[in-house]
Amino acid sequence: MKRIKSQHGWQTVLLLLGIVMLVACAPDVRLQKPEQGRTSAAIFPENDYLQAEARGKNILRVNSQQSLLVLEVRRAGAFARFGHDHVVASHHVTGYVAQSEGRADLSIPLEKLVVDEAALRVEAGFTTQPTPDDIEGTRRNMLGKVLNVSQFPVALIHIQRKGTANILVVTINLQGISRTFEVPAEVHTTDNSLLVSGNMHFKQSDFGIVPFSILNGAIQVQDRLDLRFRILAEAVRK
Repeated sequence: MKRIKSQHGWQTVLLLLGIVMLVACAPDVRLQKPEQGRTSAAIFPENDYLQAEARGKNILRVNSQQSLLVLEVRRAGAFARFGHDHVVASHHVTGYVAQSEGRADLSIPLEKLVVDEAALRVEAGFTTQPTPDDIEGTRRNMLGKVLNVSQFPVALIHIQRKGTANILVVTINLQGISRTFEVPAEVHTTDNSLLVSGNMHFKQSDFGIVPFSILNGAIQVQDRLDLRFRILAEAVRK
């Protein structure tokens, strides 16, 4: 009888661990109260570029099919092995580059973000592959509870080149909060194109997001997010 009770006890423990594993796959987070200065929506300066183009300035347009943003979200905590790391990607970056002025503006539609593409997980060095149900749950929670896409459907990125060095001053506007970072990058230019690639990192808490955490931090999502990018902009063929 004691052995049966012991077996039931272990079954209960395993069941609880299974629930924890499922919860850990869905990065459910709480949002902080809106910070002072947070706006309801950011404005993409498309008209500025179109007017400059009409005046004869050399304006490049982002080639969405050849551009990619990849965000790596990693697990942490003593029981991190029961969760998954995640890769979030955008294949739908749009935007403009004013090459002579060393500036660019990008728009990322959050509804079109893709979670845990197998090839991108391999590139990130992740050795596991979540199930389709895990991926769908992660994406649903990310768009609804983390990014609040119904109110903030896009993330905007303003880029200014710093002098002649390959240093970019990158301002990210997410959920009405703007944060600025200096980012080293590889920049290749011609008269008709520009290719920029590089890596940067920032914190979820920079934008008012409290990373997911349960069991007093035994399972959690790291505050730090790693972003790698490759952006190709080209002149419009006439």
